[in-house]
Amino acid sequence: MLQCSIVTPERTIYDHPAEFVAMTLFDGEIGIAPGHTPMIGRLGCGEMRIRHEGQVDRYYVEGGFVEVLGDVVSVLTQRAVPAAQVDAAVAREQLLSAQSRRAATPEAMAQRDRTVQQSRAQLRVARRATPY
Repeated sequence: MLQCSIVTPERTIYDHPAEFVAMTLFDGEIGIAPGHTPMIGRLGCGEMRIRHEGQVDRYYVEGGFVEVLGDVVSVLTQRAVPAAQVDAAVAREQLLSAQSRRAATPEAMAQRDRTVQQSRAQLRVARRATPY
Protein backbone atom coordinates (compact mmCIF):
# COMPACT_ATOMS: atom_id res chain seq x y z
CA MET A 1 0.00 0.00 0.00
CA LEU A 2 1.18 3.54 -0.80
CA GLN A 3 0.57 6.76 1.08
CA CYS A 4 -0.29 9.46 -1.44
CA SER A 5 -0.48 13.18 -0.79
CA ILE A 6 -1.15 16.14 -3.08
CA VAL A 7 -0.11 19.53 -1.70
CA THR A 8 -0.65 22.99 -3.21
CA PRO A 9 0.60 26.30 -1.80
CA GLU A 10 -2.84 26.82 -0.23
CA ARG A 11 -3.55 23.42 1.31
CA THR A 12 -3.28 19.65 1.27
CA ILE A 13 -5.73 18.40 -1.37
CA TYR A 14 -5.34 14.67 -0.80
CA ASP A 15 -3.61 12.54 1.86
CA HIS A 16 -4.79 8.91 1.88
CA PRO A 17 -3.59 5.36 1.26
CA ALA A 18 -3.53 4.20 -2.38
CA GLU A 19 -2.95 0.97 -4.26
CA PHE A 20 -1.60 2.63 -7.42
CA VAL A 21 -0.95 6.17 -8.66
CA ALA A 22 -0.53 7.37 -12.27
CA MET A 23 0.30 10.89 -13.35
CA THR A 24 1.54 13.02 -16.22
CA LEU A 25 5.19 13.99 -16.13
CA PHE A 26 6.57 16.71 -18.40
CA ASP A 27 7.82 14.00 -20.78
CA GLY A 28 5.21 11.25 -20.46
CA GLU A 29 3.13 9.32 -17.95
CA ILE A 30 4.31 7.27 -14.98
CA GLY A 31 2.62 4.65 -12.87
CA ILE A 32 3.67 4.07 -9.27
CA ALA A 33 2.96 0.90 -7.33
CA PRO A 34 4.18 -0.20 -3.89
CA GLY A 35 7.91 -0.90 -3.93
CA HIS A 36 8.63 1.65 -6.68
CA THR A 37 12.20 2.86 -7.02
CA PRO A 38 12.86 6.19 -5.24
CA MET A 39 12.62 9.11 -7.65
CA ILE A 40 11.89 12.79 -8.14
CA GLY A 41 10.10 13.90 -11.28
CA ARG A 42 8.81 17.09 -12.84
CA LEU A 43 5.07 17.09 -13.44
CA GLY A 44 3.36 18.24 -16.59
CA CYS A 45 -0.24 19.35 -16.99
CA GLY A 46 -2.71 16.50 -17.01
CA GLU A 47 -4.56 13.81 -15.19
CA MET A 48 -3.52 12.15 -11.96
CA ARG A 49 -5.29 8.90 -11.09
CA ILE A 50 -5.26 7.39 -7.62
CA ARG A 51 -6.64 3.87 -7.22
CA HIS A 52 -7.80 2.83 -3.78
CA GLU A 53 -10.41 0.43 -2.42
CA GLY A 54 -11.59 -0.52 -5.90
CA GLN A 55 -12.25 3.04 -7.06
CA VAL A 56 -10.24 5.67 -8.92
CA ASP A 57 -9.99 9.33 -7.90
CA ARG A 58 -9.04 11.64 -10.77
CA TYR A 59 -7.45 15.09 -10.53
CA TYR A 60 -6.25 17.72 -12.96
CA VAL A 61 -2.71 18.64 -11.87
CA GLU A 62 -0.82 21.62 -13.27
CA GLY A 63 2.94 21.26 -13.03
CA GLY A 64 5.11 20.80 -9.98
CA PHE A 65 7.09 17.84 -8.70
CA VAL A 66 6.54 14.28 -7.50
CA GLU A 67 8.75 12.44 -5.04
CA VAL A 68 8.58 8.71 -4.43
CA LEU A 69 10.43 7.54 -1.34
CA GLY A 70 9.65 4.19 0.20
CA ASP A 71 5.92 3.73 -0.22
CA VAL A 72 5.18 7.47 0.02
CA VAL A 73 4.15 9.46 -3.08
CA SER A 74 4.33 13.23 -2.47
CA VAL A 75 3.02 15.59 -5.15
CA LEU A 76 3.79 19.29 -4.84
CA THR A 77 1.84 21.27 -7.42
CA GLN A 78 0.69 24.78 -8.11
CA ARG A 79 -2.85 23.58 -8.84
CA ALA A 80 -4.84 20.38 -8.30
CA VAL A 81 -8.56 20.13 -9.04
CA PRO A 82 -10.82 17.07 -8.78
CA ALA A 83 -11.58 16.01 -12.36
CA ALA A 84 -15.33 16.35 -11.83
CA GLN A 85 -14.81 20.05 -11.03
CA VAL A 86 -12.90 20.87 -14.24
CA ASP A 87 -15.19 23.06 -16.34
CA ALA A 88 -14.85 21.93 -19.97
CA ALA A 89 -16.66 25.02 -21.28
CA VAL A 90 -14.20 27.36 -19.55
CA ALA A 91 -11.23 25.29 -20.74
CA ARG A 92 -12.58 25.35 -24.31
CA GLU A 93 -13.02 29.13 -24.14
CA GLN A 94 -9.46 29.56 -22.81
CA LEU A 95 -8.15 27.34 -25.60
CA LEU A 96 -9.91 29.27 -28.35
CA SER A 97 -8.80 32.59 -26.86
CA ALA A 98 -5.18 31.46 -26.61
CA GLN A 99 -5.16 30.03 -30.14
CA SER A 100 -6.44 33.29 -31.60
CA ARG A 101 -4.03 35.46 -29.59
CA ARG A 102 -1.12 36.99 -31.51
CA ALA A 103 2.26 36.71 -29.88
CA ALA A 104 5.02 39.07 -30.98
CA THR A 105 7.72 38.20 -28.44
CA PRO A 106 9.23 34.88 -27.36
CA GLU A 107 7.76 35.40 -23.87
CA ALA A 108 4.27 36.01 -25.29
CA MET A 109 4.58 32.91 -27.49
CA ALA A 110 5.66 30.81 -24.50
CA GLN A 111 2.72 32.06 -22.43
CA ARG A 112 0.28 31.38 -25.28
CA ASP A 113 1.70 27.88 -25.80
CA ARG A 114 1.50 27.15 -22.05
CA THR A 115 -2.15 28.27 -21.96
CA VAL A 116 -2.96 26.07 -24.99
CA GLN A 117 -1.26 23.09 -23.33
CA GLN A 118 -3.07 23.65 -20.01
CA SER A 119 -6.46 24.09 -21.71
CA ARG A 120 -6.05 20.92 -23.78
CA ALA A 121 -5.04 18.96 -20.68
CA GLN A 122 -8.08 20.27 -18.79
CA LEU A 123 -10.35 19.23 -21.67
CA ARG A 124 -8.87 15.69 -21.69
CA VAL A 125 -9.35 15.37 -17.92
CA ALA A 126 -12.91 16.72 -18.10
CA ARG A 127 -13.76 14.33 -20.95
CA ARG A 128 -12.51 11.31 -18.96
CA ALA A 129 -14.34 12.41 -15.81
CA THR A 130 -17.70 12.64 -17.59
CA PRO A 131 -19.66 9.37 -17.50
CA TYR A 132 -20.89 8.19 -20.89
